[in-house]
Amino acid sequence: MTDIPNIRHLRAFREVARRRSISQAADQVHLSQPAITQAIAKLEGQLGAPLFERRFDGMPTTAAGALFLDRVERMLEGLRVGAREAVRVGDRKAARGFSDFDQLLTAAQLRALVAIANAGNFSLAARAVNIAQPSIHRAARDLERLSGLTLFTRSATGIVLTGAAKMLVQHVKLALAELDQGFAELAVHLGVDQSRIVVGSMPLARTHILPAAINALTAERPEVRLQVIDGPYGDLLHGLRHGEIDVLIGALRDPVPIGDVVQETLFTDPLAVVSRAFHPLSRRPAVTPADLAACRWVVPRPGTPTRDRFDALFAEHGLPIPAGVIEASSLQLIRGLLLDSDTLTLISLHQIRHERDLGLLVPLPVALPGGGRPIGLTLRRGWRPTATQERFLACLREAGQNVR
Repeated sequence: MTDIPNIRHLRAFREVARRRSISQAADQVHLSQPAITQAIAKLEGQLGAPLFERRFDGMPTTAAGALFLDRVERMLEGLRVGAREAVRVGDRKAARGFSDFDQLLTAAQLRALVAIANAGNFSLAARAVNIAQPSIHRAARDLERLSGLTLFTRSATGIVLTGAAKMLVQHVKLALAELDQGFAELAVHLGVDQSRIVVGSMPLARTHILPAAINALTAERPEVRLQVIDGPYGDLLHGLRHGEIDVLIGALRDPVPIGDVVQETLFTDPLAVVSRAFHPLSRRPAVTPADLAACRWVVPRPGTPTRDRFDALFAEHGLPIPAGVIEASSLQLIRGLLLDSDTLTLISLHQIRHERDLGLLVPLPVALPGGGRPIGLTLRRGWRPTATQERFLACLREAGQNVR
């Protein structure tokens, strides 16, 4: 988890930057001038860079300070919106007068909230952030007192977050992601690019686009750290919307699943019915839907674009879904099933290009409804990538253009 600076220190930094004056900022953040001076010095020590120029006519930000200020502004705005949204979906009557509780939030409370949300248990949350359980319990209850909201309830399986807590957690995680990006941008400004990029990858991207983009980026910036997360689309989307994942790449959804994400098409992916070489149907000049209905299939689970196309293939001809369908998304498993049996699948031709080149798998002569499916990027609406993240997006776009 982010090493979160003192939130009051961040607010003090923002006000000094806005007013170019410690004395004027003191009135806004309700701290003495010596306390603000000390807070700025401590923050500069944590960041390893001066944030202000000390001049007789004021305190303008340095280049590093201006860079960090943008992320601090976005972080604090995220906390403000999160507090108001939590009150909106929570018990508004009980929370009346508490809608600006973001002004009182502490780093300990944010750390506790995120840890409890991730762990679903006070003991596991305390262990995750390496503090005593009574301390994390106290921070959680302080947060409830400040907000006027019930955030946590107990169940037989652990701690359950209320609707208000879930809303607050999402905005807090996004705010902390902004802070992480601020740290990364400062490091680059100081000459060290150790940015961390988290990519949510769906099956198609793993065979060509993502390896090509990663190789291109790391050739330019070898110290950049990349983490690739595989998983169901719903889990990846949740991670993206909570700031735990920076970008998703794979099959796009129609319509866009929710309003706080945007999609960008890289290319259209041709789907095909695929079998092993020398499958009985591979020798026919044409294959009918009835032929396909008589075969065993391995396909993705319901709710995925490819599964929708599979269901439509039979529905438009009034045929039932074939019996004994195997649901799987692992390319290794699908490849093994196809090579060792007469099982069929519906899959991207890009995903099996190596097997096609080796003569192991072949597309069958089947006309599919709907044409190809769009493949591309899913991003948070309003996300502002760092320069390194922007370069990685460019590498993904370049790799998408080179798909054959």
